[in-house]
Amino acid sequence: MDGTTMDLTRTRPRPGRRLGWSADDLARYPYAHHWNPSMPPIAEHAVRALAIGPVAEPLLAKDDVLSAARDLPVPNGYTVTTAGEMRIAVVTEMPGVSPAMIDWWFGWHGDAAERYKLWHPQAHVHAEWAATPPEGSAGRERYVGQTSLVDEYVGAGLGRFAISFRSPADVGVVDPAVEGGIDATAVCARVGLVDIPLDVGWLVHLVDAVPGGSVMRSFFWIGLPHAQGRNRLVDAAVPVVGRFASPSEADARALLSHCAQEMTHLATFLPALHAEQTG
Repeated sequence: MDGTTMDLTRTRPRPGRRLGWSADDLARYPYAHHWNPSMPPIAEHAVRALAIGPVAEPLLAKDDVLSAARDLPVPNGYTVTTAGEMRIAVVTEMPGVSPAMIDWWFGWHGDAAERYKLWHPQAHVHAEWAATPPEGSAGRERYVGQTSLVDEYVGAGLGRFAISFRSPADVGVVDPAVEGGIDATAVCARVGLVDIPLDVGWLVHLVDAVPGGSVMRSFFWIGLPHAQGRNRLVDAAVPVVGRFASPSEADARALLSHCAQEMTHLATFLPALHAEQTG
């Protein structure tokens, strides 16, 4: 920060919440052998996107991206608009992973902080559901309509985010393969803050089956144009709050890098974890 702005997404660690697994965690959880704090490098195309820098605003506009997500001129890139919005796109190849595994993961990892930490050992701190998902539910049915409350570092800053999962159609993803949920899926969510009843953006992870695994295309649109209070008082204050909470280029770079890291790492253990947990 430059001293003139205030980043409302940053917070301080809560007592008892920390990065990493303890020795007790490693001895206690049956999936502990998947804990690996050494993460693989991100893909070269993500590195190039970070090196190139911001792209033209229109290339990553939300409506245009959702209508042509699989054929974008800039599949990996970021920008920060003059309206106070960061737009991010990044592709992750996921060998051995199926779209159904991704749906299973998003329904499974929110049950415990240790599960969430598997995903990004160097940044994820805590996760819990705002309300317990329906008993016996699985896959997309388990997480759509639920809100995951997470503590995570994005870059150097710790944030507490409310990830409210929506159906793909609610976000504008209209696709027969996604609706079928076999050859493709789309994880879609409203991104908000936990400590302030304020939603600040959207995310979409579009996953397509390919020979040998899947390809995930991740998109984020976060900032003032998407800000909306979850109550009338906060909603009325959005124009004022937005002046102090607009994302920077550094924020966009950190989020692109974070997504590339966590999705690349997820692919290293998800096939084996899914097989163990589902039989």
